[in-house]
Amino acid sequence: MKKLILGLAVTASSFAFAQQTTTTSSSPVTFGIKGGMNVSSLSKGADLDDSKSKIGFNAGVFANIPVATNFSIQPEVIYNDLGSKVTYKNNLPVVGEYKTEYSRNLGYVAVPVMFQYNVIPNLYLEAGPEFGFLVSANDKLKSSTNGNSNGSTTTSLNKDDFQTFNFGIGIGAGYYFTDNLGLTARYTAGVTDIFKNNSGDAVRNNVFQVGLAFKFK
Repeated sequence: MKKLILGLAVTASSFAFAQQTTTTSSSPVTFGIKGGMNVSSLSKGADLDDSKSKIGFNAGVFANIPVATNFSIQPEVIYNDLGSKVTYKNNLPVVGEYKTEYSRNLGYVAVPVMFQYNVIPNLYLEAGPEFGFLVSANDKLKSSTNGNSNGSTTTSLNKDDFQTFNFGIGIGAGYYFTDNLGLTARYTAGVTDIFKNNSGDAVRNNVFQVGLAFKFK
C-alpha cells in the first residue's frame, strides 16, 4: 500500500508541477495520448519451460514538462499488458501436427517518469523509473490441430501470489514527424520479483515497446 501511495503521489505531483509550469515557463507544457505494441518476457521463464516473448499492448496519457533548454520531464499513466508465452509442436500419428500455446498475462497500471533530452528539436532520448501496479493476472491455453483451432481456455490466477508493486528502469527514444505526431520506442527492465515469497531465482518483467504519441497543442 505504501508503494501504491508513493507511485500515485509521484504522478499527482508531476501533473501539479505541469500545471504550474504552464504559467511560468516560456516553453508550454503539453499533454497527449500514446499507445502501441509490447514485446514482453519474464526472466527465468516464470515456471514456463522454453518461455518466449509475448505480444501485448500499451495505452495511456502523458504530460511533457520543459524544465530547461533541451530537457523535459514526461510523467505518464499507461496500461501495460505484460507476461510471456511458450509454444509446443508435436507430430502425432494419425492426428498430425498438434500445437499448444500457453501464455501468462499480467496487466499493470504503470506510471513511468521519463527524463528526456532533445538531441535535435524533433528527436529525444529518455531514461527514468517506472512504477507499476498489478490489476490482473491470468493464464491462457490455446491449441490447434493441423492449423485448425481447437479453442482456448483462460484461468484466473490468485493475485495474492504476486507482488502488487512492480518497479522498472526504462530507456528509450522518440521522433516527432510533426508538432503533434511522433514515433516512440522504449525498453523497460524490471527490478522487482513479480512473485511474493519466491524461494527460487527472481522473476522479473521485461518489455520492449514501440508505438505512437499524439500531443494536443
